[in-house]
Amino acid sequence: MSAIDYKKMYHEQVLKTEQLEKRLEVMTAMLETLNHNLETMNQTLEKQNQTIVELNEKLNKNSKNSSKPPSSDGLKKPSPKSLRQPSGKKQGGQTGHEGKGFSLLKKPDKTEDYIPSKCNTCSNYGKCKFNGIADTRYEVDIVVNTNVTQHRALSYICENTGKIITGAFPNNITSTMQYGNNLKGLVVSLNTVGMVSFNRTHEILSAVFNIPISTGTIHTMVRDCATKVTETVERIRLACIDSVLNHFDETGSRVDKKTMWFHNASNERYTYLTVSPKRGHLGMNDCNVLPHFQGIAVHDCWQSYWMYPGVQHAICCAHLLRELTGILENHPEQTWSKQMIELLLRMKKVRDKAVESNKESLSYYHLHGFNIEYEAIINTARIQNPIKEKAPNKRGRQAKGKVRALVERLSEYKESICLFTKNFIVPFDNNQAERDIRMIKIKTKVSGCFRTKEGADAFAKIMSYIGTAHKHGINTFVAVKQALNGQSDFIFE
Repeated sequence: MSAIDYKKMYHEQVLKTEQLEKRLEVMTAMLETLNHNLETMNQTLEKQNQTIVELNEKLNKNSKNSSKPPSSDGLKKPSPKSLRQPSGKKQGGQTGHEGKGFSLLKKPDKTEDYIPSKCNTCSNYGKCKFNGIADTRYEVDIVVNTNVTQHRALSYICENTGKIITGAFPNNITSTMQYGNNLKGLVVSLNTVGMVSFNRTHEILSAVFNIPISTGTIHTMVRDCATKVTETVERIRLACIDSVLNHFDETGSRVDKKTMWFHNASNERYTYLTVSPKRGHLGMNDCNVLPHFQGIAVHDCWQSYWMYPGVQHAICCAHLLRELTGILENHPEQTWSKQMIELLLRMKKVRDKAVESNKESLSYYHLHGFNIEYEAIINTARIQNPIKEKAPNKRGRQAKGKVRALVERLSEYKESICLFTKNFIVPFDNNQAERDIRMIKIKTKVSGCFRTKEGADAFAKIMSYIGTAHKHGINTFVAVKQALNGQSDFIFE
């Protein structure tokens, strides 16, 4: 074979090699594209799976396993999952229980006697010997009556001066036609404690008392009552600041077509409610208790509460139990959550027994044992929920996930969570605040919203006053009447 032939073959091989290299480059590019697409699909699939898990968790949330209120459960109530264990006692009142049934409120205003039916046609009626009262029954009813009082200013010609002198009306009689404080007190009580709207209050008073009181007048009565309790409500705020322990909570409601937040600060003796456009730190500053409070603050671990370092924080364990229950229901493999539930309930049981025995604190044995068990559960939870490695070139912090975030919260705020075992004035839960703020959810559910910020503020003031009066053993209607008389400070006497 000649040199020309070898040269030709060489060029042909070089050409084939170049063609193969080009094909290899194309195939390599295709492979890279496929790998990129596969990685993108895997990431999308992972996100979709995570979204499915989150949606299932959201779908399974109710008032028993999350912070959602019972009103959000709707008609399909969740099956009871109470954390309380059966006591073994029969249902109903127990032996030795002091009954508080229906009793006679006062002496009878009227007495009706009934003779035997045979006596009506007997020729000896009135001649038989009386044998006593065989039985007595009482009927308690009310008399609906509208009382109109005419106030007249009398005029005289003075014998001494010859001038005309006229009597003066009392200070509370200010117009030609007005309503008395009994009616005003009923209106305010219906609209606030009774959660009855202005229109329905108008309908009730018109139907029962035949008083066609307008909705505008009802609004004015509620507003005037709120104005008259303003100074007393300020005293309630100051009393909360001076208290050793307060419960804090917040809840949203529609006010003037916007979402606003009712903030609560309360304890066993006082209830203080305010309304703010903000939920967090700014709203708490508007409430104006936490910025000056130096005692123990019981709350639900909302991050904004930790911005007040001057208080000692105590976490509501009932909220944690609901979160742990939600994890256990949605992720049965998270066995640590059941262990933490059992530990918290056992700590509460031991603490309650110590309180019943008039002890001031738990023994070192119990506190040390609880501490070791708590840390062991946290370590187990971290092992079961490792933080994924951060993807290369991905900015920001690596997401922990809701379960791992709860684990870290249990670890970081351990002292505040377990404070109820070391200081017996600290309760296990934040039920006091939830009870005091629940009326806002009821009002929202019944009325739907507050039309104005002024109306929401008036409701918060009146309910602060009424809630405090109730805690002092004062009847609601009496408290409202006293406020309308300008004597709302009597609740502090």
